[in-house]
Amino acid sequence: MIRITQKARTTLLAIAALILTAASATAQRTVEPKVYIGAKGGATFSKMDFNPHAQQTLKQGYTMGIAARYTEEKIFGIMAELLFEQRGWKEGFDPGVKFDYRRTFNYITLPVMTHIYFGNERLKGFVNLGPSISYMFSSSITSDFDYRNPASVPGFPMQYRNVDQLTMEVHNRFDYGIFGGIGMEIIAKRRHCFLIEGRYYFGLGNVFSARKKDVFQASRNMTISAALTYLFRIK
Repeated sequence: MIRITQKARTTLLAIAALILTAASATAQRTVEPKVYIGAKGGATFSKMDFNPHAQQTLKQGYTMGIAARYTEEKIFGIMAELLFEQRGWKEGFDPGVKFDYRRTFNYITLPVMTHIYFGNERLKGFVNLGPSISYMFSSSITSDFDYRNPASVPGFPMQYRNVDQLTMEVHNRFDYGIFGGIGMEIIAKRRHCFLIEGRYYFGLGNVFSARKKDVFQASRNMTISAALTYLFRIK
């Protein structure tokens, strides 16, 4: 399971700050600002940063929504999105153990990012960095066994595993975190462009209660997404 320590998160934020500072210092204004709006859709692959450890694998979901971009610098711009995004996890089992449990969290998310780009008028590369806030408006569980009483299920591998996460109630519906993405932009015509992006999000808030007496001291969202965005220039 991927784990990010506090030192690593601090380093990531420092690197992001340095990139933004360098971009701001070297950017050159163009003759006119450019404003784009459009739509985005793609797939998500999520798991949780549990502490203590819980066996899990990536759970597939999807994301969709609207996007806007503003640029008036040679290599520097701002993007914002309003998205529906699925997160959660799929319980992990050893090969040959045929049980299925999936927890889905449905979020409305608002990522705001620094958009750093480079290339020519037809093809560009870009990097997106920034914070994101989210609100979980619903959640669901899909399971092919009695997850409320797994010890009574014949053949269920109870040994050496946590099962508390199977029934825990959501404690925090609001989430916040940081993300980074990299991708490619194709300019089809002067006012039409397509962005293909891979992105990694790490939540800084806990989904479940994380008091000293609770089972998990950390239960944070981690999501990889792959998406296609269409943007139309309106100015």
